[in-house]
Order: sequence, then structure tokens, then C-alpha cells
Amino acid sequence: MLPRVIPILGIDGNRLVKTVKFQAPRYIGDPLNAIKIFNNKMVDEIAIIDIRATKNGQDPNYKLIGEMAEECFSPLSYGGGVRTFEQAKRIFDLGVEKVILNSIVFENPDIIRQITESYGSQSCVVSLDVIKNVFGRQKKVVYQSGSKNSGMDLINAIKRFQNKGAGEILLQDINRDGTFLGYNVDLIKIIKDSVDVPLVVLGGCNGIKNMKEALYAGADAVAASSYFVFRNNNPESILIHYPAYDIINKELDLQ
Repeated sequence: MLPRVIPILGIDGNRLVKTVKFQAPRYIGDPLNAIKIFNNKMVDEIAIIDIRATKNGQDPNYKLIGEMAEECFSPLSYGGGVRTFEQAKRIFDLGVEKVILNSIVFENPDIIRQITESYGSQSCVVSLDVIKNVFGRQKKVVYQSGSKNSGMDLINAIKRFQNKGAGEILLQDINRDGTFLGYNVDLIKIIKDSVDVPLVVLGGCNGIKNMKEALYAGADAVAASSYFVFRNNNPESILIHYPAYDIINKELDLQ
């Protein structure tokens, strides 16, 4: 079975945006139009993350989520502003297959169990954001758009949320977000033996060969944002795209 290759679309309100290292969100276009394009590309799945909802104390944009779920042909994941089981339930009822949790798991980790007991472990993704500490040698786990330090070691965080029932870990390296520097392969190698559920990596993707490097390092799936919205890794040239199936089949079949 081929690994999943997942476009991540960041939204701010009704706008599709892209950040660099979680800063300066730049308007890219209309998220519904992006989903239509990805439909034509027959992508494995699509993940939508509202980058400001939690930090601004906003509820998920249910109207837009419903419109995206109705438009999307692929399995759809959503994250951003989810603080309660009731909110998660409403999102599932709109047709979303997975809910991505970030900030709330550090404040109320039991929400993971609530969701998985009702919808199954595959429905709950825990997103862990990591950033270099002030000395640049180690990674700290942060949340709320990188503004708060969890105080948790990455491996301990992974184990804790797996034990709570998370069905998938989405690992994002903030220092590589939007940079095209490549996935943090060294970090993947360090944590791979601690992850008992599918590990999806995000941050820095610069091409199909880089995806293969991440998969060989221990990732189960690869996700990217800038790589799928900028042509030839050029931030001045917006073009939503996705590798052809035969390229994925040739380059990412690790068997």
C-alpha cells in the first residue's frame, strides 16, 4: 500500500493562507476553489487547519466546514478552535472524517478519549508542534500557534496522547514551516520507535524525493502545505498542484 500524501490547507476566516514559521499569513486564494482543484487531482485526503481560531478564542467556522465537506471528494480532516466534544461532534456531523486536536489536549487530554469512544481512534488526530529552544539544540513542544510552551518532552507527549487514545500523530516542525528546507528527518528517526500509531510529518517539504526520505526515516505519511500551493517551490508563483499517481507510485512505493 502506498503511503498517504496529504495537502494541508491553512485558513484564516474564509481565506486560504500560508505562513512561514507560523508568521505573516499570506492570502493564497479561496479554500473551496483549492478543494475543487485537489478533487481533480484525486488526492489521498485533505486536512484543513484554521490557524487563528484557537488563539483568538473563536469557534470553528461551521458554515465553511460544511461547505468544504460537501465539496470535498476525499476524506477530510479539520482542526482549529475545537475545545469541546460537542464541537467535535458537530464537525463530524457536517461530514468531516477526522478532527485534529492541538491546544486543547494540553488543557483537557480526556477529550481524546471522548472522541475516540464515540467515533473510533482513527477519527482523532493529535497535532504536535515543535520549535527550537533558545539555544537551538533541542525541540520544545508548543501549542496555540506556537505561542505557549507545553513544558512537555516530545516523546513523553507522544506517549501520553497515544495512551489517551489518539489514532494518529501529526508532527509539525515550526522552524521549517514554509521554508522548503526539507522535513526534519533527524527528528523523525529519533521519535519513530516511540510512535505506535500512524505518524504524519509536516514542515519544510521540498519535493517527492524529500517525501521519500521522510518515509524511510520512519514517517507513515507525509503532509505539506507550501509545496502544494507554490509552483517549483517559488513563493512568488501560486499554483495549486499535486504529484501524478504514477509519480507517487514510482517514487514512494517503499516495498
